[in-house]
Amino acid sequence: MRIILTLIFISNLVFAQVGKEKVLVTDLTRIKQIGSINIAPDGKKAIYSLRTSEPSEENKLEYEYRTHLFLTDFQTVRQLTRGVESVNNGVWSPDSKQIAFARYTKGKSQIFVMPLDGGEAFQLTDSKYGASNPNWSKDGSKISFSVGLSLTELLKDSVLNPSKGVPVWSLEKPGFAKNEFLKPAKGVKPNPDGTIEEIRAYLEKDVEDKKAKVINRLTFQGEATTQPELNFSHIYTIEVKEGAKATPLTTGFRSYGGGAWLQDGQIAVQTALDSLLHPDREQDNRVLVMNPDGSNRKTILGEKGKSFGGVTWSPDGKSIVYTKSNSQGVNIGELYIAKADGSNPQLIKFDRSASGLTWSKDMKYVYFTAQSNGGQPIYRIDVASKKVEQLTDFDSGILGFDLSADKILYSKTEVANPNELYVADLQMKNPVKLTSVNDWVKNKALSFPEKRIYTNSKGQKVEYWIMKPTNLEAGKKYPLLLNMHGGPTAMWGPGEFSMWHEHQYFCSQGYGVVYANPRGSGGYGLDFMRANIKDWGTGPTEDVLAAATDAAKASWVDTSRQVITGGSYAGYLTAWIVAHDHRFKAAFAQRGVYDLTTFLGEGNAWRLIPSYFNYPWNDIQEKVLETNSPYTFVDKIRTPLLIKHGENDLRTGVIQSEMMYKSMKIMGKEVEYVRMPGGTHELSRTGNVRQRIDRMLRIYEFFERFVGKK
Repeated sequence: MRIILTLIFISNLVFAQVGKEKVLVTDLTRIKQIGSINIAPDGKKAIYSLRTSEPSEENKLEYEYRTHLFLTDFQTVRQLTRGVESVNNGVWSPDSKQIAFARYTKGKSQIFVMPLDGGEAFQLTDSKYGASNPNWSKDGSKISFSVGLSLTELLKDSVLNPSKGVPVWSLEKPGFAKNEFLKPAKGVKPNPDGTIEEIRAYLEKDVEDKKAKVINRLTFQGEATTQPELNFSHIYTIEVKEGAKATPLTTGFRSYGGGAWLQDGQIAVQTALDSLLHPDREQDNRVLVMNPDGSNRKTILGEKGKSFGGVTWSPDGKSIVYTKSNSQGVNIGELYIAKADGSNPQLIKFDRSASGLTWSKDMKYVYFTAQSNGGQPIYRIDVASKKVEQLTDFDSGILGFDLSADKILYSKTEVANPNELYVADLQMKNPVKLTSVNDWVKNKALSFPEKRIYTNSKGQKVEYWIMKPTNLEAGKKYPLLLNMHGGPTAMWGPGEFSMWHEHQYFCSQGYGVVYANPRGSGGYGLDFMRANIKDWGTGPTEDVLAAATDAAKASWVDTSRQVITGGSYAGYLTAWIVAHDHRFKAAFAQRGVYDLTTFLGEGNAWRLIPSYFNYPWNDIQEKVLETNSPYTFVDKIRTPLLIKHGENDLRTGVIQSEMMYKSMKIMGKEVEYVRMPGGTHELSRTGNVRQRIDRMLRIYEFFERFVGKK
């Protein structure tokens, strides 16, 4: 079938490029990222966190991430915390005189309290399980915090498991329906030649000594290693004074999150909906409120088949705002405003994924951000009319924010600068830049993307962006890189932070870059996001290749020197495309999924299989997994391919890449494989800095072999 392409050109503002220096690969280490932002209750000051990459004192090629807190009065900035240990979760006391934060000490995260009128921070908690996520009570006398511990630890803990009982739900160990193996006979010593009880004790000793891993869980794969044992999170409270003893708010064989204090002195937590289901099988959740001693528990939000998130109370404690979505499948959380007890919920019409829900001090609005159309604008709900208003554009991204009675403090990413802190009025007008943490960018020559729109065969509008080589010379031809996002529900654009450096680096190296948000991407509503169900390959390929085809029409593009790359789902899409289209001279598939059936067993993101396709045993007739797997078409690949995977990447699984590599190698195709020792799926974003630089250089070096300078 011949597809008619509809192209709509969108004119962008012309940006002046003052700097002349190239963006270097090592500029990755110079990017500083603002994290959490918290305005003091008195509205006169705020704290924010800043993550940096600091050179290692032991090895000049290595870097260490550090995060510290800074204080601002909305005019000046000063650093609050220092040292080699990072600081997280900075929050204000109600009187605006102290902050609490989490910091590692003796190998465990603990809560510290710092008075801002002088004096050193003191360590508040000394939990053997560590402590994080501090929340102040409304009167400032107490703090709630979270701890995490294993099943083995919980079984032995007389405080969190006072009855010394075992879970009421089955741990699914074959032959032990009532978890009786958790209560071994006393006095039995390990003996490989002894009784069955002694043999079991011997086998348990092997597990304890890390000679074996016994797996009975469904969700046993973490990000970097297998996790045979369940872990639980509980919430404690503690008085804000040195030497105070913490007491548990929650106990038992369930995990609890949250710990926000309410106006009436109660505490809100979140946990599983069904206490009789194994935690790995329970995907629904509920929101509870309870007294500080754990009594008088009441569920305010909970519904079979649903998950709740972002629950935030109004300043007077009488209303809540939250999101609700189906617990399974491909979904966007719906926005609701309700009374504090969960009654009278009112749906807010908004077809994007909202995050950071924050009430204004006068309770007339709820502010939030949402990825949309290549950016991450800030929006607000008019509580009276229930209408949503967009306050910022699609060409930038609001990465974090907080409100006072008359201003918004926020961090922003844009093409001109990857990240800075700003303050503006409540309409996001009259912005003032407070920081210059990435001021080095002013000396760099940058490429500004040009937005276009394509109408695909489903009638959907697909947005894409074209970036010219930074120092474009008239009459000269340049290679073109098609770069694709993963997810598949991710979204790229000029307001997306993670790709700022990579795109600018390749433009500085003399490449043009084109990237698109094909069907299945987030940021365009639920129907668009679901448009690739049972179609990960053909439909999205149509969309990204339409963008590449249009970009290649530019006079500066050398159409004989086109290359392609992508990671995760886009690693999948890279392999799919080069098996079905042969325009590219080289390709780099990163940490991808290539065989959907084996992905079910190998990756911790396996729920994508039932969400988008079907289980293999239910796919006998349709064979949707086979027909959507790039590995099915591996023999059709003619493009030189570089494959990369982190050795500890359990989100997609390293064997996915090795199947592709080995098969292509057997067939004598041009293929190279790079394994990154210790690397996880997050290698390109939060992984080892040296490996992140290595990754970028390997892409460039491989492409240069085939489309290098002419």
